[in-house]
Amino acid sequence: MTKKLSDLLEGIKIEEILGTTDRNIESVVSDSRQAGPESLFVAVRGVTTDGHKYIPVVAGNNVAAIVCEEFPSQIISTVTYVKVKDSSVALGELASAWYGYPSRQLKLVGVTGTNGKTTTATLLYEMARFEGYKAGLLSTVCNYIDGKAIPTTHTTPDPLTLNSLLADMVATGCDYAFMEVSSHSVTQHRIAGLNFAGAVFSNLTRDHLDYHGTVENYRDAKKGFFDMLPADAFALVNADDKNGLFMTQNTKAKVYTYSLRKDADFRGKVIEARLDGTLLSLNGKEVEVNFTGRFNAYNLTAVYGASVLVGFPQEEVLVNMSRLVPVAGRFQTISSPKGITAIVDYAHTPDALVNVLDTIRDVIGAGGEITTVVGAGGNRDGGKRPIMASEAACRSDRLILTSDNPRNEDPDEIIAQMRAGLTAEELKRTICITNRREAIRTAVKMAAPGSVVLIAGKGHEPYQEIKGVRHHFDDREEVEAAFAEL
Repeated sequence: MTKKLSDLLEGIKIEEILGTTDRNIESVVSDSRQAGPESLFVAVRGVTTDGHKYIPVVAGNNVAAIVCEEFPSQIISTVTYVKVKDSSVALGELASAWYGYPSRQLKLVGVTGTNGKTTTATLLYEMARFEGYKAGLLSTVCNYIDGKAIPTTHTTPDPLTLNSLLADMVATGCDYAFMEVSSHSVTQHRIAGLNFAGAVFSNLTRDHLDYHGTVENYRDAKKGFFDMLPADAFALVNADDKNGLFMTQNTKAKVYTYSLRKDADFRGKVIEARLDGTLLSLNGKEVEVNFTGRFNAYNLTAVYGASVLVGFPQEEVLVNMSRLVPVAGRFQTISSPKGITAIVDYAHTPDALVNVLDTIRDVIGAGGEITTVVGAGGNRDGGKRPIMASEAACRSDRLILTSDNPRNEDPDEIIAQMRAGLTAEELKRTICITNRREAIRTAVKMAAPGSVVLIAGKGHEPYQEIKGVRHHFDDREEVEAAFAEL
C-alpha cells in the first residue's frame, strides 16, 4: 500500500513543515526498528521511552518523513519533518488515515469503566451477531472479526494495530464493532482519530492508581472519552454511579441513562436470582438470563440500552437477551458431583470482589459457606491490597490468600501486604498459601457439599506471570483437577 504524505496529513493539526509533502509513503510506524525507506515515522513520547531520541537514527535510514513535537538539531534535506503539538494524537489520526478511516465505515461503540467492560462489549458483539449482522470485538479476553478469534495483548491496542483490526472488520463486511476503552488508551491517545457511534460507562472504583496517581486523574481519563464523542453519537451512562453524569458534562453526544434504582431511559430490576441465572425485568418486560448478580444486572441493562440505541428492534433484543451466556472467567460456575460450586471470576479490585461476594451471599443465604481464594497482582497499585483482603475476609467464611501474577515482586511480600488489612478475628479464618495451585486444591478439599469456592483475580487468564515469564496456569483447569481428586 502506497499513499501520498499530503493526503495522510489532511485533517492533522500541523505547526510547521520542513520539506515537501509530495512524497510516497509505504508504511506508517512508531517503532524506530520498523522504519525504513519511504516510511513515515511518528516520534511518540511514551511511558518508558521517547521516540524523539531515535529521530537521527531513522533519518539516517532514508525514511521519507518524520512527525515530531520538536525538530532535531540536525536536519537532513532528503527527509520531510512535520511538527505537531502532540505526536501521540497525530499517530492515532495518521493510523486512521493510513487504513482508510475504517471507524467511519462501522458503527463503533466503546465501553469504559472499572468493571464490566469486557462483559458489556462482548455481549453487545454477540447481540449484533444474533441480530444477523457481521460484527467485530476488541476486548481484554480476545479480539474477534466476524467469529474469527485474534489473540489480544492489551485492553485497547496501539493506534496502528487498532485501525488495522478495524480495517479487517470493514473488509470482512462487518457492520458493527464493539471495543473496550481503557483509561490508559484515552490518556495515551490510542483512540485518537476514531469515529464512535456510541459510548457506554459502567462504573468507577479504585484501579490503576499505579499509572494515574489519583482517583480523580483516573476518573478524568474516563471522562476524556466522552469529551471526544461527536454530536451524532450516544452516551449511555450508569445513573446509579456517582460519576455517571459527571462523564457527560462536556460531551456533545446525546445522553441516555440506565439504572437499577431510579427512573432512567433503560431500567433494570432483579426479580429472582440464582447461581445459574436471574429473572430480570428490563423496562417492565421480564426475561430469564444466564447471569447472576446485581453487577451483571447492570451489565445486561447497559447491553439492552446500547442494543436499542444502535438500532436493534427492542422486542428482538429482549428475546436475544436470554440467549446470551457469560464471558469466560466472569462469574463462571463449575459444579462438582459432590455438590460443591466453584466460581472463577476476574475480580481484581476491592469493588469487584464486593460485587461477586455479595452476589454469592444473596443467592446462598446466611447459612451457606463461602471460601475465597484471592491474591493481588505485582507491579500494580499496592494500596488496594489490604483493602481487597479486608473486603474478602468480611464476606467469606474462610479466606485463602495466594499468589496472583506477582510479576517482578515477591509474592510472599504481596500476601503480607494483604494480611495487613485483616483484623485479629479475620486472621483466624485466613490461610496463606503462596502456590496458587495448592491454594485452589486446599479450598476445594475443605469445602463441604452445598458450599461455594470463589477463585478471584485471574478469571480468563491462561497464565501466571512470574519474573517476566508467563507460565501456563488456568484457574478453571485447576478447579476441574481439584474436583477430580475428591
